[in-house]
Amino acid sequence: MVVEETRTRTPAVTTQRRIPGQRTAPPAASPLEHALRYTRERAWDVFPGTWLETVHGAPRCTCADPACPAPGAHPARPRWTDETTGSATTARHLWTTAPRAAVLLPTGRAFDALEVSETAGCLALARLERMAAPLGPVTSSPDARMTFFVLPGAAATVPHTLRRLGWSPAGLDLRTKGEGDWVAAPPTRLGARGPVQWAREPNAANRWLPGADDLVPTLAYACTREAVDRTLAADGT
Repeated sequence: MVVEETRTRTPAVTTQRRIPGQRTAPPAASPLEHALRYTRERAWDVFPGTWLETVHGAPRCTCADPACPAPGAHPARPRWTDETTGSATTARHLWTTAPRAAVLLPTGRAFDALEVSETAGCLALARLERMAAPLGPVTSSPDARMTFFVLPGAAATVPHTLRRLGWSPAGLDLRTKGEGDWVAAPPTRLGARGPVQWAREPNAANRWLPGADDLVPTLAYACTREAVDRTLAADGT
């Protein structure tokens, strides 16, 4: 695959970067309110995860693992699929029991997810918007990752699509999430780094999700571009 030659560097990003068009959730919106909104407005299944507790002045995940890689933002138990629900009534009960629990969404049901770095995601999002490409909701997380929601089935087809386009799936920082996986949704907080936010909020205009093929070429290009820019920076070019 020939990568478009450019000397334009993709700016470095930090976990505090604001994504263009990104909106923060209303301060009063609780995890329960978000979970109810997802079930009622999008017909998405939801389930509660862990949450953060303050221990000796520092946030700590309720899983009690001091080395937890995603504090306050992962399933609370191995059999988390038993708690997934599309019922607003059941969701209300679950978050009434654990009001600070993370709001997690199972993939492989209403949608699959394509995850890239924030640098690649910002580049891809800008290009897709310029092309007026179909876009679904997109999240931005404080660990500098962006997640694009697409139609179910993407996890199984994306590797083949990438190879058909000339890319090696193993050589790209493009992750797919499908059946048996999950994503964290706003207002879930990732440790002390802050909350997951919507870069593109769910709304009436993006109720119908794009297929993976609509996004993969641009996402793959953006991932390659980021890798090239990183190499140039390391070489001092």
